Amino acid sequence: MKTEGVVYLVGSGPGDPELLTVKAFRLMQSADVVVYDRLVSPEIMEMIPPGVSRIAVGKSPGMHCVPQHEINSLLTRLAKKSRTIVRLKGGDPFVFGRGSEEALHLRQHGIRFEIVPGITAASAVSCYAGIPLTHRSMSRGVRMVTGHFRDGEALDLDWEKLADESATLVVYMGLSNIETITQQLMYAGRAADTPAAVIQEGTTPRQRMVQATLSTLSREVEQARLSSPVMIIIGETVALADQLAWYQTQEMSDETTCLDHC
Repeated sequence: MKTEGVVYLVGSGPGDPELLTVKAFRLMQSADVVVYDRLVSPEIMEMIPPGVSRIAVGKSPGMHCVPQHEINSLLTRLAKKSRTIVRLKGGDPFVFGRGSEEALHLRQHGIRFEIVPGITAASAVSCYAGIPLTHRSMSRGVRMVTGHFRDGEALDLDWEKLADESATLVVYMGLSNIETITQQLMYAGRAADTPAAVIQEGTTPRQRMVQATLSTLSREVEQARLSSPVMIIIGETVALADQLAWYQTQEMSDETTCLDHC
């Protein structure tokens, strides 16, 4: 028999609260409880009304706060109390968000659920960095991959396909394996001077970006001391950021003001 509770698997987007969908915002305002990930930005968490129960189940690479099977069980228990549950995820629930695993678990237990898409980091972070994922004569397609496998598994990807110079490559969760990623792509034939970038906390006031080439990216990111979450983008269109970057963080604005007036 189906329970009365409803679980909404909601994508909160990449961090900027103004990129939330109207539906996501409405559900956050009416939820009985919000179960949220580490990647949901502080600015978005502030939009949850006072009095709404909040349960953190945030996971970071190599340090899982709550194992996935426990998150699944938690959602089931909450739904059996006839609550409206918002499972709030960074980005989009179905793009490296394990939302499908949670949805399958809920289906198996007869619990009603809905999927609410969110803007995934690949499209949003690249836009805020001024990097088009496709551009005529420069990139005919996009490939999105994860740069971190669960349970410490070795990063086993089809490097020859990913080295295709006609496409832009976007790597989620790849900071800890950035040297392996860049080396394997070059071994597979991607040119060492291919433009590349790493963007930290894209679309938020804490956004930072390092631009380099494929051969120098790992070293320059280490020197810049970037930290997760980051998005890695590799391809010819990265070079357009010099002309198309439009988003200024508060830190960048302060530096500009100082240059103008100091």
